[in-house]
Amino acid sequence: MAFAAFALILAMLALGMLFARLRALPDDAAETLNRVVLLICLPAAVLIYVPRLRFDPTLLGVAATPWLLAAASIALVLLLARLRRWRRDRVAVLLLCVVLGNTSFIGYPMVRALLGDAALPYAVVYDQFGTFVLLSTFGLYVLARFGGDAPPGPAEIARRVLRFPPLWALLAGLTVMPEQPPAWIADVLQKLADAMLPLVMLAVGLSIRLRMPAEEIGPLAAGLALKLVAMPALALPLSWLFAMPPAMLQVNVLESAMPSMVTAAALAISHGLAPRLAAALVGYGILLSLATLPAWTWLLARLAH
Repeated sequence: MAFAAFALILAMLALGMLFARLRALPDDAAETLNRVVLLICLPAAVLIYVPRLRFDPTLLGVAATPWLLAAASIALVLLLARLRRWRRDRVAVLLLCVVLGNTSFIGYPMVRALLGDAALPYAVVYDQFGTFVLLSTFGLYVLARFGGDAPPGPAEIARRVLRFPPLWALLAGLTVMPEQPPAWIADVLQKLADAMLPLVMLAVGLSIRLRMPAEEIGPLAAGLALKLVAMPALALPLSWLFAMPPAMLQVNVLESAMPSMVTAAALAISHGLAPRLAAALVGYGILLSLATLPAWTWLLARLAH
């Protein structure tokens, strides 16, 4: 990882935690920052990098990987839950936070910092055709199944998907957006995309909760091990199976190694599903990923030689 990117991540994370402790910002500041990223920075990044994609049959493997890992995650979480007799709300949080990684808000800037700009189009494919659709289908089902609401029907799922701004940016990037837009447009989009990393890390710092009751340490440890170690370890042979070229393989494994999705944890908390566990999976996951993601990058570089 470039030292400057690593320093920026740590600085903004620390500032967020400090501001939260001092109550220097409004209580909903993290939510507001995440909305800015969702509505402005993330679509800008998609518009920059998606037009650079070149169709390759192996891209289907990138899109398929999160779905295959989701099936493995569900099986492992349910097996552990049965063996350890975890409460239903904790099982629901693990299903959400292990299956759904932070492959956009954190994934895009981390992939860019660790692997460079050329790797970002692959990250967009992984996120938009994998994680995003999983959130809009499997994620909503888990919330409905364990949160006590009626399961969302196909029409409601479609409405929620269509209200997601990065989806429209993805469609524009695949159709009308040129690979080389006018310089002033490219410059504006790049500056908006560059703001994503500091804003996300500040929001995460504001949201992190690290204190845990003893009875939730087991589910927390299991969730972190599955998300940060087991899932990328499974993604590596899958990438070989799909015969991915080295750059694509690195992105595929690295996106699989991202910590839990902040949005998934926020949705679990809003539905009253083990809120402390959900927040801890995100907080500890992001802190640990600052070590595990560079470690995976180093390992992948060694395997490529």
